[in-house]
Amino acid sequence: MKTTHQFVFWALLILSWLIFVGLSIEAGGYLVNFIFTIVKPESIPNLYQKLDLSPLYTESPISFYTVYSLILCTVILKSFLFYKVTQLMHRLNLKQPFNERVANIISQLSTITLSIGALGILGHQIIKKLVFYFPMMQSKTIFSDDRSAFILMGAILYIIAFILKKGVELQNENELTV
Repeated sequence: MKTTHQFVFWALLILSWLIFVGLSIEAGGYLVNFIFTIVKPESIPNLYQKLDLSPLYTESPISFYTVYSLILCTVILKSFLFYKVTQLMHRLNLKQPFNERVANIISQLSTITLSIGALGILGHQIIKKLVFYFPMMQSKTIFSDDRSAFILMGAILYIIAFILKKGVELQNENELTV
């Protein structure tokens, strides 16, 4: 049974590293595109992942940069989230899971996850407002529907972090009394 748990743990560690690398590449692609649009705006139709917001750029560059900045922040936060997950996997000691470092990382994970959800909601609301002023944005589904899932996951992680911090406190009190 112990080897099964170790195998699953290592498989999850490798999977989290792969997701982190993939999201980092995606964030790097969006960042390069963002810099490229500042330097050479005529290249906007050829952006990474065919994110053609050139009609929005011609109508309102401020709106374009606002939407693209939100997209960029969301992708960077997702990459940072999985960096923290890999950090958690390296710091996690299954023999003594209640320690301050793990509780702090899970607390950071909840904050990052809630931030991703909040940025997704903000971006979705901005896109809804932009559709009113710029009808060409109608077909753009830039912010996916996972924003509420990130809010829920962040809330659950916050509860888990709170429980872990309480467990660390109880463990420290127990060690002092013995």
